[in-house]
Amino acid sequence: MYQTFQITVPPLEKKARLDAFLAENIVDLSRTRIKALIAAGDVFLKDTPILDVSYSVKEGDDFQVRVPPATEAIPQAQDIPLSILYEDDDILVIDKPAGLTVHPAPGNPDSTLVNALLAHCGTSLSGIGGVKRPGIVHRLDKETSGLMVVAKTDAAHQGLMLQFKERLLSRKYKAFVLGGLIPLHGTIEKNIERSHKDRKKMTVVKKGGRDARTDYKTLQTFKKKEAPKIIASLMDCKLHTGRTHQIRVHFSALHHPILGDETYGHTPLKSPLGQLLESLHWKHGRQALHAYALQFLHPITEEPLAFESPFPEDMRQLQLALENL
Repeated sequence: MYQTFQITVPPLEKKARLDAFLAENIVDLSRTRIKALIAAGDVFLKDTPILDVSYSVKEGDDFQVRVPPATEAIPQAQDIPLSILYEDDDILVIDKPAGLTVHPAPGNPDSTLVNALLAHCGTSLSGIGGVKRPGIVHRLDKETSGLMVVAKTDAAHQGLMLQFKERLLSRKYKAFVLGGLIPLHGTIEKNIERSHKDRKKMTVVKKGGRDARTDYKTLQTFKKKEAPKIIASLMDCKLHTGRTHQIRVHFSALHHPILGDETYGHTPLKSPLGQLLESLHWKHGRQALHAYALQFLHPITEEPLAFESPFPEDMRQLQLALENL
């Protein structure tokens, strides 16, 4: 059963593209969704399908938009426990554990956050943000823990994506890194692009790439008793951009990689830190990075929302062990 929207163009102050006009007048549909409907022949002008997203609408144009029933997402619902901090009809805020992949990908076809969301939310997520990533607005790496916001409606998805684009959504992380940084606080501004040597990795570049900015502040330093050298630090990090692996790549570029990060800064097992991680049975590949704070405007009500997440048990134990070196 199709859902149908009937829109008649009123007098216009300036020219408008079809996709932009419809997105502005149908709050339940994002511009991306409308473009897909136009391409599929589901937007009609006087009973004739119109396939040009850039068509200039005119006063009196009478459009009919048909939205087909949501198709089942390729990922299947799986009953995976979720730590939910907040939920309403439009959004979810969850505390993702390390080890949980956000969405299906080669090597991780199921048992992901998306599978868990489909079980929790049902078919309402289908088609929101794409078939393979329904509801996903941003992501955390598999072995990074912490806070994420998920959209439950197309309008919420559109609103949250706009906040990401305009950099209005605040995200803060805590990380344990190798050594001590000088100065103790500052900003890392280094462009990032995908590595030409290993397409699974990102790298810092002097020219080209995408701008990336991370503010950092040293919260705590750790060293062996009566030893002058700092062997690890606890950092507070704020993202101004959201590049893939940004914090991990930035600290690695400064030669202070995140502890446990096997991709950007392997910790030798025979080193003091390597032995410490081994004594804690630290999970292989688990970078000591936690998204602890998330602040944004509710995409529908515009109410300011702020959430914090304490350290998960593994990072709490790591902090205690570092304090007792």
